[in-house]
Amino acid sequence: MASSPPAAHSPNRNRSFGTETEMSGDNDLTDAKPLLSRDSSSGGSSKQMPRRRVSGKPARPERQQSFSRDIGHAAAETFLLTRLTITLLRFLGVGYRWITRLAALGFYAALLMPGFLQVAYYYFFSSQVRRSIVYGDQPRNRLDLYLPKNLDGPKPVVAFVTGGAWIIGYKAWGCLLGQQLAERDIIVACIDYRNFPQGTIGDMVTDASQGISFICNNIAEYGGDPNRIYLMGQSAGAHISACTLLEQAIREAKGEEGISWSVSQIKVYFGLSGGYNLCKLVDHFNNRGLYRALFLSIMEGEESLQLFSPEVRIQDLSIGNAVSLLPPIILFHGTADYSIPSSASKDFAAALQRLGAQAELILFDGKTHTDLFLQDPLRGGKDDMLDHMVAVIHAGDEEALAKDAMAPPRRRLVPELLLRMASHISPF
Repeated sequence: MASSPPAAHSPNRNRSFGTETEMSGDNDLTDAKPLLSRDSSSGGSSKQMPRRRVSGKPARPERQQSFSRDIGHAAAETFLLTRLTITLLRFLGVGYRWITRLAALGFYAALLMPGFLQVAYYYFFSSQVRRSIVYGDQPRNRLDLYLPKNLDGPKPVVAFVTGGAWIIGYKAWGCLLGQQLAERDIIVACIDYRNFPQGTIGDMVTDASQGISFICNNIAEYGGDPNRIYLMGQSAGAHISACTLLEQAIREAKGEEGISWSVSQIKVYFGLSGGYNLCKLVDHFNNRGLYRALFLSIMEGEESLQLFSPEVRIQDLSIGNAVSLLPPIILFHGTADYSIPSSASKDFAAALQRLGAQAELILFDGKTHTDLFLQDPLRGGKDDMLDHMVAVIHAGDEEALAKDAMAPPRRRLVPELLLRMASHISPF
């Protein structure tokens, strides 16, 4: 286990994936610091001067100060997302496919709003959430931590890279997952990263690697167990995290120096609804509204598609024994996923197994791209995918498994009628 401070505070310039691309995006959040407390991570100053009581005027209650910080943080985050969306729309120009999908996304979000509002309240006001902890010096180099109520001992940790078509990914998208796993005594670290046009795929892989490095080297300070770290990605995040994991294995197989974290520190990789061979998906994405020209810009050109396709890369003899260094891999996918077909996970799992890697594929019949990550958790009750993850993470911990077995059913957050309507109108 690496115990030295992470080298994640400076950009990684020894990538095998593509060439280094410098992006200058603005940093709208807090100034970079190695570790931030809840107060500083919420957008306030890390040091506050003591207030002197003025006769006849009571000091402002601390609760009111905390509420003001949370509102300020929410406003800053909303402004950042709005500004990046406007920048993206200027880049896209006019196209009927993405316009219709954007409209569908708006209706989809409106139908699920009862659940989103409850999750947002938890995100902004729960004392179990540590927001915008700095892990690097680039824009969006922040992560959110979701902590269990009971931190009586070191807890297992899931490092999560959220999806968003490499364009609208954001760390808060993992809030529902973070909340549910925190209820099962698991810490979740949601890693933010530069989206296009702030950065291209190489920057995203670099950011994810720095975030993982920070978690591996610092999570013990937050009650996490550095010997039980799991990596997970969803959709585009599954692709980014798979690229990151494979890139790290290649670097270690080549004996490169300056390694700040190791694939041996990752116990299991969970890939949810991911795409792992971009060469097979570029035309599919074009037909779905992620136009070929835009997609190739994100992926640094057509010549880089194979380089950023883990399924293709693992079959390259020049990477040596990198595949043998990979942790066990579990891939989840819905058979009714039209955004990224389930064949993407099938082919990747088969390629890994042919090369001797430990890979498992779990398909969910009739599930769409968002069912497993959004609709099912919002529905409450039993969640097969989440239960499978928890069983893997708590394997060997009899006390935790017994506690999981006694856990009450998950609460429904959205009426079933709205969930069914959302499934029909979903742009995913």
